[in-house]
Amino acid sequence: MGLAASVLAFAVLTASPAFAQTPAPKIDGADTAWMIAATALVLMMTVPGLALFYSGMVRKKNVLATMAQSLAATFLVSILWAFFGYSLSFTGEGAFIGTLDRAFLIGMTMDSISPLAKTIPESLFMLYQMTFAIITVALVAGSVADRLRFSAYLLFCVFWLFLVYVPLAHWVWGGGFLGTYGTIDFAGGLVVHLNAGIAGVVAAYVVGARRGYGHDNLAPFDLSLAVIGTGLLWVGWFGFNGGSALGANSRAVMAIASTHLAASAGAFTWMALEWLTRRKPSVLGMISGAVAGLGTITPASGFVMPMHGVLIGIAAGGICFWACTWLKMKIGYDDSLDVFGVHGIGGFVGTLAAGIFAVGALSATPEMPNGVQGLLEGNAQQLVAQAYGILVTLVWSGGLTYLILKAVGAIVPLRVRQEDEVMGLDVSQHGEALQ
Repeated sequence: MGLAASVLAFAVLTASPAFAQTPAPKIDGADTAWMIAATALVLMMTVPGLALFYSGMVRKKNVLATMAQSLAATFLVSILWAFFGYSLSFTGEGAFIGTLDRAFLIGMTMDSISPLAKTIPESLFMLYQMTFAIITVALVAGSVADRLRFSAYLLFCVFWLFLVYVPLAHWVWGGGFLGTYGTIDFAGGLVVHLNAGIAGVVAAYVVGARRGYGHDNLAPFDLSLAVIGTGLLWVGWFGFNGGSALGANSRAVMAIASTHLAASAGAFTWMALEWLTRRKPSVLGMISGAVAGLGTITPASGFVMPMHGVLIGIAAGGICFWACTWLKMKIGYDDSLDVFGVHGIGGFVGTLAAGIFAVGALSATPEMPNGVQGLLEGNAQQLVAQAYGILVTLVWSGGLTYLILKAVGAIVPLRVRQEDEVMGLDVSQHGEALQ
């Protein structure tokens, strides 16, 4: 009996540390299923969502060329992301850039998990983040629609992805210095929208205005395509913002609720302002307001309550309307599809709004029981962190985009020839045309 007791005691003593250990991360079936769906939704936002949204707002002779830019961003960025983009963005602990530990996806197995997403396969996390890189690169093209040479766009995609998007994604989401400082960006106000908006307006200045801008008829070819594209973007944004919770949980649902209400409030506000100032509410205005609301709520969506989404949507509709009308005319830049006015300004406003309205309970964890609290909960430092993130994004994206465009322009002409622009990019760049 004494020996049995000794053996039992020894077994208990040697086994007890196992109960004290932190359970190993485990892939969760529900989280995985939701993130597969979210990944598909975000991929749909570029093709066909953004492709239809953009092509419906250009002239008939440039519809296919505009779609081709979204399509090219999808397949080119996907390959580059798998080769190096994911690894440089989301591996390692460097303050400025990641490592090449996952270059060509080496070491990624069926069971591997990223420390940034511990309940889904790492391959799924890689794919989900890939869709964000795709749409960000594709967004920039809207600023220079109707005049950018296709070969120049392909080169731009390569350089801009690695020199602008990848470092910024690492700084904010991959363990870099902005995230460490405390800057919050739930789903891409800085990394996607402000980044693309600043790059877009710089590209518009470097490439120059469209031929006939300001006096020729540059009316959209078919706004019904743009409305369909808006619908696809709106639904896809549920995966964009809801998926950024990286699991099937209540935070994802709250993000989706805030997203939908912000889009609705943005569309209503833009419509009301047009009704007041122009006596008629345009379809183009309503879809622009919806996208402005969607882009503006993005950085705040997982940190704010749904009713905050309404307030942010109202701000988005009003401020982005002002940027796309008065500001654009005052400065005189030709941002063809208002990437800066909608996405750039929206990302700016939404990033600040996250610092104001963030509710700690939504982001609370055992390691951080109070979560991220904003100005209204007494944390003024969060607004400072948001402003710092905005400043870094403006300088990095604006400066590097300018240098990249100059470098690409030294390799191939950025702009098509005048006669090709008159003919239309569908024929001059792709040898095709709508009948």
